[in-house]
Amino acid sequence: MTNPLASKKILVTGASGFIGLHTVLHLLECGYSVRGTIRTEAHKKSVHETLSKQCDTSQLEFALTDLLNDDGWMEAAHGYDFVIHIASPYPAEDPKDEDELIIPAVEGTLRALRAAQANGIKRFVMLSTYGAIFDGHEGEKRTFDETVWSNLEKPRLAYHKSKTLAERAAWDFIPSAENKSGMEMVAINPTNVFGPVLDNHHHTAIEWYRTIMHAEVPGVSRTQLDFVDVRDLVAVLEKALTIPEAADKRFLCNGASIPLLEFAEFLHQNFSSRGYRIVNRILPDLMIRIFAIFIPKVRSVAGSLGWKYALSTEQARSVFGWQPRPYKQTILDMAESLIEFGLV
Repeated sequence: MTNPLASKKILVTGASGFIGLHTVLHLLECGYSVRGTIRTEAHKKSVHETLSKQCDTSQLEFALTDLLNDDGWMEAAHGYDFVIHIASPYPAEDPKDEDELIIPAVEGTLRALRAAQANGIKRFVMLSTYGAIFDGHEGEKRTFDETVWSNLEKPRLAYHKSKTLAERAAWDFIPSAENKSGMEMVAINPTNVFGPVLDNHHHTAIEWYRTIMHAEVPGVSRTQLDFVDVRDLVAVLEKALTIPEAADKRFLCNGASIPLLEFAEFLHQNFSSRGYRIVNRILPDLMIRIFAIFIPKVRSVAGSLGWKYALSTEQARSVFGWQPRPYKQTILDMAESLIEFGLV
């Protein structure tokens, strides 16, 4: 029987990243034809080799694009039905100049939107972040949902600021006169994205594991860890393409919110016997603040010590019927894959 999805063509930007790889894999497994944007021929070879080990890649092709350059964007979107825009710089640490993240995030999103609109794309699905919702609200004991926007006057991470500005720019584009075709948009706002890696590249997503499994700090902070399984996330990205009720909405996607200590203890229980020096004790807040002065990756948690808040996923559950998998399985699967690829 012919797969009814085979005639649908999806452009995925940022195909070589952790989420991009999983998105392309999921779409191919669902029967879509996929074109992935990548920055170099080397990325093209790497992505193809990685995915060919997982699935049939006969319906996969590539386009060379750059977030900071117009070249290739119109051609990349030509002949395609939908866009999933993932590409955006995501470093492990804030750069000295926040514009290194903001300019490509915003300009790249607008390039993708304009190419999509010009080519008659029906719906544009943008991968944003929960940082575009809750960042800058540290200390507010409340439930965050899609109606909330980050406070750009008090940004915690340059990445969150860049994604907020990029998502804002996208939402401004959709009702504007520039969107002549009436293209629809959906924004997906995930928390930290965990799950099995598909290659041996050092994706920023693995930093939580490296920091704790390598005992880069002598303990963990009194902070909350929010995360979603990448496999659950890409299922939402795919559903966001076609479900009518999703149009012009944001969707907060969070699989679990647990104390960071629980995350560390679970890793300790399952992997310390395999030679990993896994830290599983709470450090005093003052010590965390001192570490934050010297260790850039600690700075992002220093401002949220003891902060308790909730994240509502009601909209994703009601519109997509979303049911994230058990979070302990996510933790285990990612750790095992990192070990397999020699990343921890």
